[in-house]
Amino acid sequence: MIQTVVSYRSIPRILNLLNTETALGLDWVPHFTSVINWTLQLGLGLLKQVKPISTPWLAIIDHSIDIGTKKALVVLRVNVDTLSKRGAAIRLEDCECIGLKVCEQVNGNTIALDLAAIFNQAGQPSAIIKDGDYTLQKGVRLWSEKQSVEIPVITDIGHSMATALKKQYEKTAAYKRFTALLTQGASRLRQTELAFLIPPKLRSKGRFQSISTLGKWADKILDVFAVQGRAKKGSLLAKLRTALPGFLLLKPFIKRFAMTTQVVAQVMEILKNKGLDQLNYERCYQLSETLPKNSKVKKHLQKWLREHLAIQKQLTEFPLLVSSDIIESLFGNFKHIIERSPQADMNRTTLLIPALCGSLDKITITQALNLARHNDLEEWEKENIPYTVRKKRKAFFDNIGSQKAGVT
Repeated sequence: MIQTVVSYRSIPRILNLLNTETALGLDWVPHFTSVINWTLQLGLGLLKQVKPISTPWLAIIDHSIDIGTKKALVVLRVNVDTLSKRGAAIRLEDCECIGLKVCEQVNGNTIALDLAAIFNQAGQPSAIIKDGDYTLQKGVRLWSEKQSVEIPVITDIGHSMATALKKQYEKTAAYKRFTALLTQGASRLRQTELAFLIPPKLRSKGRFQSISTLGKWADKILDVFAVQGRAKKGSLLAKLRTALPGFLLLKPFIKRFAMTTQVVAQVMEILKNKGLDQLNYERCYQLSETLPKNSKVKKHLQKWLREHLAIQKQLTEFPLLVSSDIIESLFGNFKHIIERSPQADMNRTTLLIPALCGSLDKITITQALNLARHNDLEEWEKENIPYTVRKKRKAFFDNIGSQKAGVT
């Protein structure tokens, strides 16, 4: 079976082609807008058919990045034993989207109310996985305070270690000199024969979540510079030294930095793919012991391991999922779709998100479409997306036109 991704507008043409060149035998070919509506009705129908399940499950929650002026709160459901069954990092097909709330103003109180509505429909999770965002933390806390049973909260390992790395390095003089040198060096290397050696780009937001690639790059450059004596004039090594002056002076810092980020990367590879249990706790703790005694990252990691091993023993005999990466993948897929629009905005296409999760078979799709008619789609849009950039633009120009002389 061949699978591919095509635009909505191409679907009628593809169906026409199949109709004429094969024995498909369609009586009619839908307009592309009908295909869009069916897709969104599928997403809405999937949300409508969410119900409690008997097996223990985890709720993964996060907010999308800002698209226009709005954010989307998304809650995914994953069975506790899913990671163990797959034997590797979970995939979107292992998840079910049980909640989708679009908001312009987000705070702890709004999140608590949204979580209450979502969990009233889906049932109560065994635990909640989230990142370290303060607003999410407050919302979960406010919701938890109203529950009769305490619900454990799992802090995503990736965000947790990024926080530790940030605390250890961001304000140090050596790190500031290092990053300044890399920024200047990148501008000197760009559009030259050494462009392939440009350092990994530092993200403006969440840079410490992927900073291990920078540590690995810096360590390799140190090996390149490890040549005694002067480099031959005009050689690639000489040009590289010119582009990165003073790089070797930072060697002690770079070695410590690279070692720390590589240990963090190894820990996250284990926990994201295998989960947390006694065996992986011991493996990760041993890795943390290779860090310096006064390392903030070491202390933070060991504390995180102890706290979350206790949660794992309380919840399940299976390795515990401790990463919310899957929801980031979901947002990435959605962003890829919505950015094709000339005016990217959080509009009704948000309903694509539930349809991007789970394993959808014919029965599931049919049931979902039967639960969500076109009128339901319009009502959902009025309630959740009262306006869009396109609507505001049209209203603005219509109003400007009506104010001109001679226009009534």
